[in-house]
Amino acid sequence: MTRLVEITVPDAVRERACAGEDGARQQIYAAVAPATFALIRRMIGNRSASEDVFQETMMTLFERLADFRQQAPLGAWLRQIAISRCLMHLRSPWRRARLYIEGAGEPQALAGAPPVAVPPAPETIDMERALATLAPTARAVIWLYEVEGYTHAEIALAFGRSVSFSKSQLARAHLKLRAWFEPQENRSTCTLS
Repeated sequence: MTRLVEITVPDAVRERACAGEDGARQQIYAAVAPATFALIRRMIGNRSASEDVFQETMMTLFERLADFRQQAPLGAWLRQIAISRCLMHLRSPWRRARLYIEGAGEPQALAGAPPVAVPPAPETIDMERALATLAPTARAVIWLYEVEGYTHAEIALAFGRSVSFSKSQLARAHLKLRAWFEPQENRSTCTLS
């Protein structure tokens, strides 16, 4: 899959989409949708919430397409919109309240995430499940830094926090992921002797 920041759309297609042509909008959607949803899914974690944020992101794209100034590829501009929508979702007080209620008093717990204490066997390592064990903020920081290539200063600016916030979130996320993937000494196995 092509990275979102590398996706370009021909000017003629963009202009037709700005004029309201459905075929041009479908072309743009087909070009950017898979990479956009992948980014959102990894930052948000929850599939249904990711679908909602994805829909909002795509609506914003088409509403503001005429404002695109072509200073970067369309995908890079859309990435900014998607990340902004993800961060708005993650900071939402309604979302935090729901997680608190669903998590029985644990506001950082992700409902439906596998427990951290029982990582999968080495043969079934699954990055999606490992990322799901992280708090939403830590998951967003690690994704922005490690995959999207954001600097700590850019992450801090996006979250409205300090650079040390970004660094500490990244360090904690790395520790938790390392613990997930390292073999456990006293873990029982399902193999037959």
